[in-house]
Parts: sequence; C-alpha cells; structure tokens
Amino acid sequence: MPVPGCLCLGRPREHEVQTLDYRHSSLDFIPTDVFTHERTLEELMVDANQIKELPRELFYCHGIRKLTVSDNEITLLPPALGTLANLEHLDFSKNGVIDIPENIKGCKYLRVVEASVNPLGKLTEGFTQLLNLTELFLNDTFLDFLPGSFGRLSKLRILELRENHLKTLPRSFTRLTQIERLDIGNNEFTELPDVIGGLTNLMELWCDTNQIKAIPSVVGNLKQLMFLDASKNRLEFIAEQISECHTLADLHLSDNLLQHLPESLGRLSNLTSLKVDDNRLTCLPFSLGGLVSLSELNVGGNDLEDLPPSIGLLRHLRTLYADENFLNEIPCELGSCSGLTVLSLRGNNLMYVPDELGRIPRLRVLNLSDNKIRSLPFSLTKLKQLQALWLAENQTKPLIKLQSDEDPDTGKRVLTCYLLPQQPAEDKDADLYSDTDSFHPSLWEEERMQRKQIHFEFADLPDDPQDPQVRRFIYL
Repeated sequence: MPVPGCLCLGRPREHEVQTLDYRHSSLDFIPTDVFTHERTLEELMVDANQIKELPRELFYCHGIRKLTVSDNEITLLPPALGTLANLEHLDFSKNGVIDIPENIKGCKYLRVVEASVNPLGKLTEGFTQLLNLTELFLNDTFLDFLPGSFGRLSKLRILELRENHLKTLPRSFTRLTQIERLDIGNNEFTELPDVIGGLTNLMELWCDTNQIKAIPSVVGNLKQLMFLDASKNRLEFIAEQISECHTLADLHLSDNLLQHLPESLGRLSNLTSLKVDDNRLTCLPFSLGGLVSLSELNVGGNDLEDLPPSIGLLRHLRTLYADENFLNEIPCELGSCSGLTVLSLRGNNLMYVPDELGRIPRLRVLNLSDNKIRSLPFSLTKLKQLQALWLAENQTKPLIKLQSDEDPDTGKRVLTCYLLPQQPAEDKDADLYSDTDSFHPSLWEEERMQRKQIHFEFADLPDDPQDPQVRRFIYL
C-alpha cells in the first residue's frame, strides 16, 4: 500500500521504500508515515512546504543519503543532524536557519551542502571538518568572514559565496587546489585575493559586483581558466599576465573604470566573448586582431574615436557592438569580417561608412542610428541577408528653418515650418483604414515575406559600373 501524498520510488513493497518525495505538498510538518521506513529510507525530499522544524524521529533514519528541506520555514538544525552518518547530500537553502550545529562534523560522507539564503552569519569549526565536501553553496548567508581552517575542505570543486559581506579570504584557501568554479560576486572585496592565484584547476571565476580595482599578475597562474566575470567593479588595471590564461574563452569586464587594455590581450587565441562596455576606453590595442576565435565583441559606452584596422582579422566575429562612443570613422578592414551578422554603431559621430561593409555576406542587422550619416554606400545593396537597417536620428542639419506666422485662432505670433502641424496618430489610422476597407488574408503572407529583407529602391542605372553617371550612394 503506497504512502498517501507522496511518490515512492524503489521497490514496490512498503517496507522497502527508499525514496519519498513530498515536495510542494502544502505540509506544515513531516508526515509520520516517513518514519515507518526508517530502515530502508535513503532519500527524503520535502522542499517548498511550510515546515517549521525537523522532528527527532527523522534522525532515527540512519540510512538517509539525501535530505532536501529547501524553501520551508525552518530556523533550527538540531544537533542530532550529526547522527545521519550516511548523509551525502543536504539542502536546507531558503529557510531561516541562523546556525549550523557543531555536530554536523559527524556527517563525514557529506559531499554536497546547499545552504544559500539563510541568515547564518558564520560557519562553525565543525563544518570545516566535512572533508569529503565537493560542492558548497553559501550564497546570501550574511557571512562576514570564513574560518581560518576553511582550507581543510580540500576536495571542494564548486564553491559559491555570492552576495555576502566578505572582504578577504583566509590564507588556507590556497589548499583548495581542486576548485573548478568559484563565485565571490557581490561581496565587499576591494582587491582580488592573492590566494586565488593558487587555485590552479580553476575554470570559472565570478568576482563581479565588488569594489576591486585591479586584476593582479597572479591571474596568470590560472592556466585552466575558461570564464572570468569581473564586471561591475572599480577596475583601472588589468595585468599583462592575463595573456597566460591560454584557455580563457569568456572575459567580462563591463561597467568598470578601464582606460586601456593590455597589449598582451591579443594572445588569448581561444577567447570567444569579450565584453568591455561601459568603461573609459579611449583606444583598443592593435593586438585585438590576434583574438582569432572571437565571436562576440562589445565595446559600447566608452570614449573610442576609432577602431584598430586589425579588427579585420577577426574572421569568426559574429556580433560587434560599438554604440555610444565618439567614432568618426570605421576602418575599411571591417569588411573582411565575413562572419559578422550584427553590427551596431549607434550614437557615434559617423558621417560615412566604408564601401567595404557591402562585402559582409551574412550581415543581417546594421544599426547606424543617432549619427551624422549623410549618405550610404551603394554597396549596401549587395547585402542580400540584411533584415534590419536602422537610420533614425541622422539629421545632417541641426535645425530646420522656421518662419514667422500668426495663429488664426489666438492671433498670437508663432513659429512654424513645413513639418508643422503633424497629423495626430488617430487621424493617420483613420486615413489608412476604414470600416469599408478589405484586405484578403492571402496578402498578409506576401507582406510578411517582403518585410523579411531590406529592399533598396533606386532609379535605373547604366549597366557599366564605370560609367560616371552611376550614382554610388543612396542619399537620405
């Protein structure tokens, strides 16, 4: 006979039930039926209920390997927790637990602990004796510091400490040589701790949303690093040694105070994504062309006046965002970026764009809005895959000439021009559509297909492209 209100996995006979799943069951307490399986129960999941405490009988189930009580109203983990000697996975995240009992050191086989979103404030010394831990999640737990003995957890592979009040890491951290993912984002670090340089197997490092001012030379020790997010800091300096992170694929440095990037950056031949938007960059290193694997480049929101010609070597580049800079021109070499699909140059000082842009066969989106564009190169008509061309706010004259007139209603003297008055939106709709208008449904598909692609309309031209009468620009 199955236990009411739960999913029993394992063997069909009641006395051999191994897994009980009571998640999202609107429970105020753990059902007493659970304890009838204390000899065989290995997994108990009671997440997302309104349970306030863990009963004493639960800790008679000595065979439990996985216990998840996430998203409840528990404020206390009883000392008896340490009697669950076979426990391997413990999840008490999203509760109100204020303390982890010292006796948790009795759970010697614990491999995974998920304790995020609890007002813990600190970790006990007993916790650092869980020597088999491989994954530890302590996000948003009000931590001000880690115990000096934290380095005992030398088998950790994943450690998340996001959204706490940490300012430093203990020296013993250097013993965590097996860590592959470390998240210390959204804390109170003013510098990247030197101990991170000893984490030689680190593959992911999240240190965003702190007050870090520099990426030091120790970063060069992280030979296995593939992902680095240092955005939303106070970075002014990136050490040249970052080029020694040969496997780095994603580098996020957005929203900092960087005025330049190290010339050695171009040695990162495996880099696929580089985000340095919202900084104070005045130029990009010429070595940028060495990033031969780069597919995404975001340099928007800086003080750039030009882009290096070496950008043309980025044959795998798919998206380039250079919005809101002070670009006066675009290098013609950009036309060699044959893989480019999105090019956004919004909010610059461009008056022209080079003919070579028409050589980018896969270009689908071209944003030139909010510039000073006077004309477009005729070569853009060759962009057969272009689906969006943005040209708004490219007025070449700063002000339309106004004329003096008299308002016939008020008699007051006013200024007007040929653009005024503009027709109200509701009147436009009235002119375009009426109750008697008809539009056969079959025409909608035709209209949709036409809008899939940019169509250039221009007068008939001579066949000879060398003919001086051929107009090479479409004027706006």
